[in-house]
Amino acid sequence: MRPRQDGKSRFPQARAYRFYATAMKKEVSVEELKFGVYISALDRPWTETPFMFQGFVLKDDKQLEILKKHCKKVTIDLEKGADLEDSKKRTPAGPSVLESIKTKVKYEEMSSVDVEMPAARAATKKTEGVLKDIFTSVQAGKALDAPRVKEAVTSMTDSVVRNPDAMLLLAKMKEKGGHNLDRALGVSIYMITFGRFLQLPREQLDLLGMLGLLQDIGKTRVPEDVLTKEGKLSNAEMAVCKSHVGHSVAILKETPGLPPDLAGLASLHHERFDGTGYPGALKGQQIGLFGSIAGLVDCFDALTHPRPYGEALAPSNALNMLYNGRDTQFDRPLVEQFIQCIGIYPVGALVEMNSAEIGIVIAQNLVRRLQPRVMLVLDAKGAQKKPPLILDLAREPKMNVDTPYRIKRTLEKGSVAIDPSEFFI
Repeated sequence: MRPRQDGKSRFPQARAYRFYATAMKKEVSVEELKFGVYISALDRPWTETPFMFQGFVLKDDKQLEILKKHCKKVTIDLEKGADLEDSKKRTPAGPSVLESIKTKVKYEEMSSVDVEMPAARAATKKTEGVLKDIFTSVQAGKALDAPRVKEAVTSMTDSVVRNPDAMLLLAKMKEKGGHNLDRALGVSIYMITFGRFLQLPREQLDLLGMLGLLQDIGKTRVPEDVLTKEGKLSNAEMAVCKSHVGHSVAILKETPGLPPDLAGLASLHHERFDGTGYPGALKGQQIGLFGSIAGLVDCFDALTHPRPYGEALAPSNALNMLYNGRDTQFDRPLVEQFIQCIGIYPVGALVEMNSAEIGIVIAQNLVRRLQPRVMLVLDAKGAQKKPPLILDLAREPKMNVDTPYRIKRTLEKGSVAIDPSEFFI
């Protein structure tokens, strides 16, 4: 993805958390309300109403009648209660791609991130070796080794199924500024993780992982100077860059032993919900669930990965950008589910604490999204903490007698003079 060719971010740091407030809370008309939503704010002071508590789940007709009598609009909190059916008009493409999911599997966390880390590290190393070999093979005009690819993806999926945080953390730490196929590992892990979150069957997780790993393999046939150009691409250069999709499809079709639908799926990750993508200008459900997941994840990873034509965005800024693209570039419910999956503080994100210390998010808290596990690596003066201090914010650890630790903000990649990978790789 080349979202902007002047090298400048569309999102200043001050907007880092706006996506979360927008995505998790919504102002609605009282007439739209349904039981089960959480009322977090009114269009008038709470003291001007009979309600005793500021914030509640709407459960009965009496509460609804009071709201209708005193308010025209209220704010509902989607993290604490149900959502309303989307009242906005959809594009002609039809309903959400999520409706195509017919079978769901509930995955339980089977190991902690600490316990899972050795297995995740081994799976990552195996996959990196396979990637290196297949890229070399393709560049030399040779076929991919399908059995090795499947074996590598299976080992990653096994780890993600047990606990996705370890693989996500390692994928984030592996980012060294690569611009071409270095992102394949991260995209694959994100796609497997998102599939797990959506409760897709295990065999579909493997297919998503393989798709993420190979959908950009065609870039090996695109000139390096086009892929790494820092300035604006000419029309001719842009056409060459876009040709990587066709090359990927051709390479995968020529490779025996891969899933038969993989080549077709690899053609979809640059299609967009409103039909403005390429190469087929497909819309909505024409892109399908896997193609929509691939496009969304590829875009997020591109935005948060160092690029030759612009700086990497903080994950919160990237999610904000995706959220702003709902119903146009991306399927709205799918975007909202992805934000829920990744969280406001994604695993691997650099964060500044209210103590001015710097930490790395090492594990999510699915119940309390604002309170993940954080490893503090720099003290308030910027000196490295030896050893690092691990905080589970859900347990309310204190920075002093009266004040619990809180995350103040996420940081852009490269904004802190430290290499997080040294703690995990």
